[in-house]
Amino acid sequence: MVLDQGEINSRRKHFVLVHGVCAGGWCWFKLVALLRSEGHRVTAIDMAASGSRRESISDVRNFRDYSKPLMDLLESDLHEGETVILVGHSLGGLNLPFAMESFPEKISAAVFVTGLMPDCSAPPSSVLNQLFATTPPDLFLDTRFTREDNKTVMILGPKCLRLLVGQNCYAEDTTLNEMLVRPGSLFLEDLSASPKLSEEKYGSVRRVFIVCKDDKLLTEEFQRWMIQKNPPEEVMEIEGSDHMPMLCKPKKLLHHLLKIAGSG
Repeated sequence: MVLDQGEINSRRKHFVLVHGVCAGGWCWFKLVALLRSEGHRVTAIDMAASGSRRESISDVRNFRDYSKPLMDLLESDLHEGETVILVGHSLGGLNLPFAMESFPEKISAAVFVTGLMPDCSAPPSSVLNQLFATTPPDLFLDTRFTREDNKTVMILGPKCLRLLVGQNCYAEDTTLNEMLVRPGSLFLEDLSASPKLSEEKYGSVRRVFIVCKDDKLLTEEFQRWMIQKNPPEEVMEIEGSDHMPMLCKPKKLLHHLLKIAGSG
């Protein structure tokens, strides 16, 4: 069977991958290769002051500035008529709603991979507040926190990174994480002052949540709390996955994303 260009484009999806705090687009390297081998277009974006970007977290005033690379991509760097599947991990889950509020028509699905997923009843910071209320303070181990301007800056320490990456990854993955980690912020104060998300825009985009059952930071209990509070259209699971499934279970994550792309 010979497909015309329109049919090829309809089957070829554009995945936009959004990393968590202190990381960068590099953390998706395994998944990028797998998705491209399936014929899809993939962008693993570096958020402001992250990955290979030159600015520092000191230069980033608020969460909207931090999200600017994603917003710029959706505003001007898509092919004509193209829609994307947004994939947000951890803090990257909070970047997705801001994009969904601004460009709902450009997003065919928003996938929260053990990602922070707010609802429309409270400011986006509510999920962070719940996380801190239910997370033991010593979980962050050797993470360093400092106060800078109007935000708290954090740098994940080696012990904390090893806990989050978990026992299911190769030693090389843990080492890469430790070598490329950068200071970041959760922008809690700024997000507390942000308006509530809307049902008309954020609520109109198809949402899928992927539960990582062995996550030590965003525990399964906490992930289920977000799901119950704001039910997505679909919930998927990855058994044996810690906080970073893109490193420890990339093929399982690929399987779920291909299923999402096929049903969208």
